Amino acid sequence: MKTEQEFWVLGNKISPLGISGDYDMVVGETPPNTPGPPPHYHKGFNEVFLVLEGEMEFLVNGELNTIKKGDAVDLPPATVHTFANKSDVSCRWVNIHSPKGFLQFFKEMGIPTEEADAMKKSVDESIIKKVMEKAADHDMHIQMT
Repeated sequence: MKTEQEFWVLGNKISPLGISGDYDMVVGETPPNTPGPPPHYHKGFNEVFLVLEGEMEFLVNGELNTIKKGDAVDLPPATVHTFANKSDVSCRWVNIHSPKGFLQFFKEMGIPTEEADAMKKSVDESIIKKVMEKAADHDMHIQMT
């Protein structure tokens, strides 16, 4: 599998993988003490996270769990979720959306990794505002509690 253009999206480094099947797959890296996206759900996507290194805190339908290396989180459609790395070490993970289509969110909202200060720019107030306004266009429905 070939890695495509990499992006920083909301503080997370996203490395899309070229996949021939009807799903999107990315390898992500979340720096220490990085909050995640706003709580949200997808109507038409199944989503899976597999933690490769470190640990992530996941909030799934109001239940908080720490997911460690080798653990996975299965998110059927309509499952409200978010995640964060609240530890002092980076976390690497695989994320899959099925069917294909959510990768476009990363591409539209992301800052190319080669751009100066890309990580910092990915959490700029203007990007957060853009995500809040455009998320539903990508079947990402924000569910603020």
